[in-house]
Amino acid sequence: MKFVFLFLGKTREKYLEAGIRDYADRLARYVGVELVVLKEKHGHRGPAEQIRRRDAQQLLARTGARGLVVALDPAGRQVDSEELAHLVTGWEDRGAREIFFLIGGHLGLHETVLRRADLVLALSRLTFTHEMSRLILLEQLYRAWTIKAGHNYHR
Repeated sequence: MKFVFLFLGKTREKYLEAGIRDYADRLARYVGVELVVLKEKHGHRGPAEQIRRRDAQQLLARTGARGLVVALDPAGRQVDSEELAHLVTGWEDRGAREIFFLIGGHLGLHETVLRRADLVLALSRLTFTHEMSRLILLEQLYRAWTIKAGHNYHR
């Protein structure tokens, strides 16, 4: 199984980038990990709907029809760490080969991405920047794998 993380734009904060790399390396002990940074083509110019639509086209082009798509959105399903471990186990048991994790840019994800997603997941009811969400997602997926493996990291 392989987790593919699709990020729109580089992580600008050095401390977040270091944390993302750290947790990607930790997670890679359990599952294949690919971090894909897609170039932001729009910057901050233009109507929000148009920007989200262009971002969506770019994200969905990378997923195609293959793999399982998990979109992060504040209105998505909230799970705790144990439930996330159970979801990961279910994907593994079903033989999922690639799971794509999609985090939108500063304006969030377009509705076409949310409709395409197999699961829309919320990290919290709190609001995080899209760059912080990258780190939190990686840490939580690492935590899910340590739960599955019975390690003490979770306790």
